Amino acid sequence: MTQALMIIDVQNDYFPNGKYSLNNTEQTLQCTLKLQNYFRQKQLPIIYIQHVNQDANAVFFVKNSYGCQLHPKLLPIQEYNEFVIEKAYPNSFYQTQLQQKLKQAEITQLVICGMMSHMCVDSTTRCAYELNYQPILIHDVCTTHDLEFNGNIISSSDVHNSFMSALMRFATVMNIESFIETN
Repeated sequence: MTQALMIIDVQNDYFPNGKYSLNNTEQTLQCTLKLQNYFRQKQLPIIYIQHVNQDANAVFFVKNSYGCQLHPKLLPIQEYNEFVIEKAYPNSFYQTQLQQKLKQAEITQLVICGMMSHMCVDSTTRCAYELNYQPILIHDVCTTHDLEFNGNIISSSDVHNSFMSALMRFATVMNIESFIETN
């Protein structure tokens, strides 16, 4: 089995002073860097997913903007077998070269983390399961923001926990420490 780390949408617009700031992004980034380092030490592939908003009226992730770029601490190193996949939809597989790249690299399992728990992480994890990539979702290396529904504010932690619990049907959901200890 060949594992790869998939880091979803860790982009500047999601950080403080970005155009669509999420909660706990700095803590999530630190954990992401720890996972990145772990995969680099094991010389395993890392896939960076970058959302590029194609809508002419886009508010964030505008093509060629600073906010659309991957966080500068997270930049891929090509000689480490790391590559970037651009996407325009929440599901990282939809209308991208991701599936083709995974087959070329003979990846059989995806370890997933990133932003936002309830949108792109959710969509991609479900699809990874359906495509038989045996996903492992690192829940404490994901984050989101508060949502509103039916006049109620749902805290980001409730949103995150609800989605992580629902994804247990589609992935092995674990924290970063447990993942590193067991792999």
